[in-house]
Amino acid sequence: MINNIRLHRGLDIPLNGDAQQKIWKTIVPDVIAVKPTDFENVMPKLLVNEGDVVKAGQFVFTDKYRPEIGFSAPCSGKVKSIVRGEKRKLLAVEITPDSTFDYVNFDAVKDIEKTSREDLVKKLLDSGLWASIIQRPYGIIANPNDTPKAIVISAFNSAPLAANINFTMKDEIENMQIGVNALAKFTRGRIYINLSAKDYAASPLYKLKGVEKTCFEGPHPAGNVGVQIHHLCPIGKGEVVWTIKPMMLAAIGKLFKTGIYDLSRLVAITGSRAENRSYVKCIPGISMHSIQEAVGNKEEKIYGEEVGIRYISGNVLDGENVGPDGYLGFYDDQITLISEGNYREMFGWAKVLRPKKFSFSHTYLSFLAPRKKYNADTNLNGGVRPFVVTGLYEKVVPMDIYPVYLLKAILAEDIDKMEQLGIYEVIGEDLALCEYVCPSKINVQEIVEKGINLMIKEMA
Repeated sequence: MINNIRLHRGLDIPLNGDAQQKIWKTIVPDVIAVKPTDFENVMPKLLVNEGDVVKAGQFVFTDKYRPEIGFSAPCSGKVKSIVRGEKRKLLAVEITPDSTFDYVNFDAVKDIEKTSREDLVKKLLDSGLWASIIQRPYGIIANPNDTPKAIVISAFNSAPLAANINFTMKDEIENMQIGVNALAKFTRGRIYINLSAKDYAASPLYKLKGVEKTCFEGPHPAGNVGVQIHHLCPIGKGEVVWTIKPMMLAAIGKLFKTGIYDLSRLVAITGSRAENRSYVKCIPGISMHSIQEAVGNKEEKIYGEEVGIRYISGNVLDGENVGPDGYLGFYDDQITLISEGNYREMFGWAKVLRPKKFSFSHTYLSFLAPRKKYNADTNLNGGVRPFVVTGLYEKVVPMDIYPVYLLKAILAEDIDKMEQLGIYEVIGEDLALCEYVCPSKINVQEIVEKGINLMIKEMA
């Protein structure tokens, strides 16, 4: 019998813009970008120059402090440009893809059971797929020398307008099973597959063997792997848990099955400003220009002012604002298009009806229509205010921590308090809803990231 964990705290934001479960097209990109900024706590060391020819699976940069961990080109082609920012910080390696990809051959693994852990780890390191394995605490790339107490995989995503994993992974069962068989050699503990209680039997990951399955029920962030770890195998000081996304698990399976570095995936085009809300087959690093047909040319005005479109790689809570010239992130299977909030609302503080706006705290009368969905924009509806204890954070965090006091401990740089209050348990995405409901407009995720960087610095 599958264990069931029911979470009562959280919030499902009712947004318009779900993707229909159909594949619109396969994107043939004109440029692909490999971005060091997609990887937390990585100092890139560039290995290629402009004009170099690369194969899919060939390193384009490595981590300066962990040179065994490399990051590969998802396609073959010619290096178009090296994009740098302030102080020559490496922002992206842009590649012009070939019409037909030429892959580095890493050789298939004929028998996972008879292959040693060291050989499997080496193959993941050599191919660049080791970057798909993330460790908690801190949400950084796992250390290949560690032995985690468990490996936790979330089989559903509860974030707003998230891609439906049941749809995107339905043809990847065999590859995911190979991935699970390989990961079983990396830990002495269990591999947890966590399913949505709503439709767990329909999930492709429900069919995987050699894992412990658990159902989670409740609003977002029930699908966040950090929340699931908190309820299944809490992390104490000195302990490590590894996580991996289903699409990355399938990529590992394809590597061991075929010997090639294949990151192809289905990506959901979502959001109220997307006219063609569906799925596209692509690889990470595609340009937002590749999906312009899905955006359409429809203009939108709010209070008489024309508003632009925000291009988000990921979801509205913790995705990255990449802009119309940006690229899909390495770990993302969703692109969200919503309106910019660059407008001013006269006497907005005095308007209490607002039937077209959603409010968690029932500030507007829209709460009388609980099934209604809303078009989101990025307007904060106010400025930054004093950081006060309101009790709202605790209503959207289904974890036994005190979010406000943890954030204040981070701001005070009190390491001992941070440890006591749960810094090992969270990354920014786990407290993203706090930022959404915060009446003080505090950048919660930015503070959490600051705390994690401080902890990593203390460990060094």
